[in-house]
Amino acid sequence: MNQLFAKKIERIRNGGKIRVLDLFAGCGGISLGFQSAGFKISAAVEIDEFAAKSHALNFFSASEQGKHAMPVDITEVDPDALAQILNLGRTDSAIDVVVGGPPCQAFARVGRAKLREVEVHPEAYIHDPRGNLYLRYLAYVKAFKPVALMMENVPDMLNYGGHNLAEEVCESLMRLGYDCQYTLLNAVHYGVPEMRERMVLIAFAREVGANMFFPRPTNRHELPRGYEGTRQVALQTIFEAKHNGQQQSLFRDDTFFTLPPATNFDLPPAITAKEALADLPPIVEHLKGELKKGARRFDKLIPYPEKDLSELPDYAVLMRTWPGYENRDGVSDHVIRYLPRDYDIFEQMKPGDQYPEAYQIAVRLFQKKLRAYNRKNPNSKIKPGSEEYEKLFQQVVPPYDPAKFPNKWRKMEADAPARTLMAHLGKDGYSHIHYDSKQKRTISVREAARLQSFPDGFIFAGTMNPAFKQIGNAVPPLLSKAIAMNMIHELTGGTESEQDGA
Repeated sequence: MNQLFAKKIERIRNGGKIRVLDLFAGCGGISLGFQSAGFKISAAVEIDEFAAKSHALNFFSASEQGKHAMPVDITEVDPDALAQILNLGRTDSAIDVVVGGPPCQAFARVGRAKLREVEVHPEAYIHDPRGNLYLRYLAYVKAFKPVALMMENVPDMLNYGGHNLAEEVCESLMRLGYDCQYTLLNAVHYGVPEMRERMVLIAFAREVGANMFFPRPTNRHELPRGYEGTRQVALQTIFEAKHNGQQQSLFRDDTFFTLPPATNFDLPPAITAKEALADLPPIVEHLKGELKKGARRFDKLIPYPEKDLSELPDYAVLMRTWPGYENRDGVSDHVIRYLPRDYDIFEQMKPGDQYPEAYQIAVRLFQKKLRAYNRKNPNSKIKPGSEEYEKLFQQVVPPYDPAKFPNKWRKMEADAPARTLMAHLGKDGYSHIHYDSKQKRTISVREAARLQSFPDGFIFAGTMNPAFKQIGNAVPPLLSKAIAMNMIHELTGGTESEQDGA
């Protein structure tokens, strides 16, 4: 038996707080879920300046925020140095659980041999700029020796050029003394109003004796074809080999993959976009010419519409009353992009319309403006091919080829969960056009946060673009909390008391 693991488990089962290190923490989606389940967020590693500041603002007291708000490059800081900087104590005794999701851009076909080298010489990969970021994750795991860990990432991690990185990470963790499983979970099945598909890998020290690795769903929703297709592509690496050209439906015997916990028709339906957003104040300044170009700061409080909480959907109530993040006054980050060319296009799009439909609407709007101008100016009509014609076309019609960018735009459906929010929200936001045609706009920062299940009292550092990026990169806190609640049950041997929290 690993005595260090046994000692940590004993402390936890005697009522000690479970201490978490969040790697690649972003603004803190995983941290918030784990904190709400009863864990203690002890430290985080995040390289982005604004995300690191957001994490510190939300999880540490004013006296501690200075050191925790510093961005940390995991390729430059080794575990012992981090423990010293943050006064965590001895590295291998300071942390009970490691969580995090190495950025998907970090993926490369590293191979099993190099992963085994990390197990023996983790310090060599802390300072190796050519190494992969998930190698750093493993190096930190070996140094901090948590009794449990969670790794989250995109489904592509299971099939990166035919290479299953999750499988190889589990092989390494097994040799380090862990029981490990991974699966695909969708946030929509855990109370999040967003269909966000993710690979989730969970490992427990063998001494824990874990039985259940993943939480049962709380909501039902049939995923659209695109999500099912992505899931099937990701899972190709864990099927048995093809026989006579036919793909067998059986998984390999040696895989660490397990099927996601099943949903059933008895569960409540998924949270819809309208349930998530309808209680927020409407935004109309842009339609009055009161919105200008420039950075959007969060310096203006917009009060909630005057409604009693009893009149609101349960999800909206949760977003306003999440313990530790209560907000009864209003929101200051309910800000949107300045997109005057597109307001009329947004208005005419139907729910579920994407860029090809938007482009056709824009062309019709252009033709209407052209006819109106030519009727008004019969002696100076704008002719096709002229400079004036091209100028008017560009003023009305977006420049992207609808055949090459079919999914660039999308108008949300009020009565369905949102599609996946991406970090690209930090650049344009066309993937989430508000379902309310009267408002003619893309979603606000606070609406994006709501769709990811961040409560209204959660603070985002920086201005609009950095905040959108932080939200798009985050793990939905409600998904994280479901995982954390299952983990705490296993770590405590099923003896923990009912947790307070959202």
